[in-house]
Amino acid sequence: MAQPAKKVCFLYIAQTHQILHSLSIAIELARNWPQFQVDLAATSPAHLDYIEEALAKLGGAPVRPRLLGPRWLREFHPGEASTPPKAAMLLANLRVFAGYDAVVAPERTTALIRRLGVKRPLLVYTQHGAGDRGGPFEPRLGVFDLVMAAGPKQRDRMVPAFVRPENCAMVGYPKFDMVEALSPHPRSPFADDRPVVVYNPHFDPRLSSWPRWGLEVIEQIADDGRFNLIFAPHVRLFDQPAAPDRTPLQRFEGHPRVHVDLGGPAAIDMTYTRVADVYLGDVSSQIYEFLRTPRPAVFLNAHGVAWRGDESYRHWLYGPVLDSVAGLPAAIASAIAGHGDYIAEQQAGFAESFDLQARSSSLRAAEAIAVRLGARPAP
Repeated sequence: MAQPAKKVCFLYIAQTHQILHSLSIAIELARNWPQFQVDLAATSPAHLDYIEEALAKLGGAPVRPRLLGPRWLREFHPGEASTPPKAAMLLANLRVFAGYDAVVAPERTTALIRRLGVKRPLLVYTQHGAGDRGGPFEPRLGVFDLVMAAGPKQRDRMVPAFVRPENCAMVGYPKFDMVEALSPHPRSPFADDRPVVVYNPHFDPRLSSWPRWGLEVIEQIADDGRFNLIFAPHVRLFDQPAAPDRTPLQRFEGHPRVHVDLGGPAAIDMTYTRVADVYLGDVSSQIYEFLRTPRPAVFLNAHGVAWRGDESYRHWLYGPVLDSVAGLPAAIASAIAGHGDYIAEQQAGFAESFDLQARSSSLRAAEAIAVRLGARPAP
């Protein structure tokens, strides 16, 4: 008698950008290991709409979408948040998760279901970035049965401090597979040939340059005229209950040299980090996505951090670090002229962050899940 299919849930309870970090894994698992039933469970209809559009572009896969309830909680969005509270949705769906053989998530909050008594499924954490911040390296990692690392940097910071060696799989970066398939030829939002600067502040006010300097950054670059500016912050900056006021940004609507995107599709699929000539930011992991092609970068130390020697600021070795935004356009021009001084450091940092091989990262990640569930490796 044939064994019933094992059920795997790819879970999406956070903002849409996290879908890009695991959807391609789900597709590879469903295509290459038909003995698994692969569900894509989300807490927002918008998530499933995005997934459906992506699947159509990627050629489809035998996966099943699933909208989690209850409806009243799904429609509860405090403040500017685009999704319902994560912990509450997890609590409301404990029975659903208990019915799976594995739950795969790109964020760590899902570890909560284990603490709430859901013991059956294998818990898998895919990561959703490959940055340097110390915050993601924390005890909840140890709750997961399988934790993926994009490269040796993540692996060495997780193992053995938080994750046992046998529970860590170094798989590369599935998001690269996704963006290349979804948007192989990204286009700049500007028609002229001015150098394009992407300003990408973090969402955490304790780390971000936005609260102190953000508007001044945009104003200086807009007034200077030498550069085009894409303002594409981390999507959580303006998508959270305590989001900053968007009103001051209205002055840049229709500006010929300023493009504002607070979380649209192009803000999450690496369009801007691929078309920009210069990266301007603070601590977002998107610097590493930008550096897939080495280019000039400038970092804003808005909090007076003593950053040298701190591994959470490793990326600040990839370009000039400014302790003030006085004369910012000139500093950007100087960074462009002096980029050669940073290329070797950028290349070394990228290599430490991403273990990219001939086999796709998505297939390697899917294989790690399949093998843990008792299947054979991919041929």
